[in-house]
Amino acid sequence: MMAACVLGLWGLAAPATAQTEGFSGLARLEAEGSVIEDSWRGVTMTLNLSQGVPYRVFTLDAPARLVIDFREVDWTGASAEALDQSDRILAVRMGRFRPGWSRMVVDLDGPYALDRADLALSDAGEGATLTVALSPSDPESFTAGAGVPEMPGWDLLTPDVETAAQTPAKDGPLKVLLDPGHGGIDPGADQGGVLEKDLMLLFAIELKDLLVRSGDIEVELTRNTDTFVSLERRVAIAHQLGADIFLSLHADALSEGRAHGATVYTLSASASDAASAALAERHDRADILAGIDLSRQDDVVADILIDLARQETQPRADRLAEAIRLGIKQRGLKLAGRPMRSAGFSVLKSPDIPSVLLELGFLSSEKDRANIRNPEWRAVMAASIRDAILAWQRADEATADLVRQ
Repeated sequence: MMAACVLGLWGLAAPATAQTEGFSGLARLEAEGSVIEDSWRGVTMTLNLSQGVPYRVFTLDAPARLVIDFREVDWTGASAEALDQSDRILAVRMGRFRPGWSRMVVDLDGPYALDRADLALSDAGEGATLTVALSPSDPESFTAGAGVPEMPGWDLLTPDVETAAQTPAKDGPLKVLLDPGHGGIDPGADQGGVLEKDLMLLFAIELKDLLVRSGDIEVELTRNTDTFVSLERRVAIAHQLGADIFLSLHADALSEGRAHGATVYTLSASASDAASAALAERHDRADILAGIDLSRQDDVVADILIDLARQETQPRADRLAEAIRLGIKQRGLKLAGRPMRSAGFSVLKSPDIPSVLLELGFLSSEKDRANIRNPEWRAVMAASIRDAILAWQRADEATADLVRQ
C-alpha cells in the first residue's frame, strides 16, 4: 500500500509568464468541481485549487482516516457537506493545524489503500487539481501502512515556529524586493534553449510565495513578466517601495572553467577577483541592449552623503550575504568554491538598502542546470533563503542601535 506522497511546488510544464498572473499568497479550494465520491469499488477525491502547493497524503488507524496536509490553503467558502458525496466517507474536516499549514481529515468507514495521489497543473498554469484514489483493503495491511510518514525534508518549507516568534517587532512588515535577472530582449545565459531570464522569474515567484507565507513579510518583484527592466529602474523600484532588502537572482554561464554551485555577491568598488569583475561587466552590459549605457555614470559615489549612507548599509548587506551563504550550506546545497565575492554591480548600488546578488548556480554546469530546473531543488533553495532572511532580520534588529550610532 502506498503510505504517502509529496510533490514539489510547481511543475515545469507551464511557462513562467503564465504562472505570474492571478498569483496570491494562499491557495484556495475551489468549490466548483471539487468532490469526494464513490468509485466502482472505492473512493475518489477531486480537489480543485487556485494554485499548486506542496502536499502529502497518508492514512491513520483507529479510527481509519485519510489525512492530506497542504502548504496553507484558504478554506473560505468551502463546505464539507457539499464536498462529501460518498456513502463510504463518515465525515470531512478541514482547517489550519499549524502555522503555514492546512489539513484535511477524511473519516473512512473501513480500511482503504491509497492507490494514487496526483497534483496536475491546469494548461494555463493558473490552477491545479489534486486527485486521490482509494480502494478497499484488509485491516492488517491498512494498519501496517498507516501512520505519519518518515519523510526527510517535508518541513523544509516550514520556518522554525519558535525561532520565527523571537523576531523582534519592527514598524510594519519587512519589505523584500526580489529582482529576477534579465528579461525581455535580454535573455541572460542561454544553454541549450534554457534561458536564465525564464528560470529566474519562475524561482522569484516561488520564493515570493514562500516568503509571504512565512509571516510578516511583504514581497514585490522588479518584473512579473518577461519584460526588460533597466538596471537603473530596478534600483529605483527598490526606493519607491521603501524596500528593506534587495535580492537580485541570477544563474550565469561560463565559457571556460567548471564552476558550479551558488555564489553570493556584494558591492565593492573593485572586484574580489577577475571572474567577478567579468561577471559584473556582463550583467551591466545588458542595459546596452535597450539603448541604455550606464558605464560612464556612477552618481552613487559622486555625493559624500551617499558614501556616508553606505557606511551603515554595506555592513548590513555583508551580513545578509553571509546569512544566505549559511542558509544554503545548512540545507546541504552546493556552494561554489569561493561562495562569497564582490564586484561593482550597478544593480547593487542603492546606498541605503542592503543589496545582494545571488547566483543560484551556473547554467553552463549540467548539474546546476538540472538542479535549477528541478522544482524540489528550487523549493529547498527557496527555504534556505527564507531562513537566511529571517535570521538576518533578527540580527539586524538586535544590532540596529549599535550600527546606526
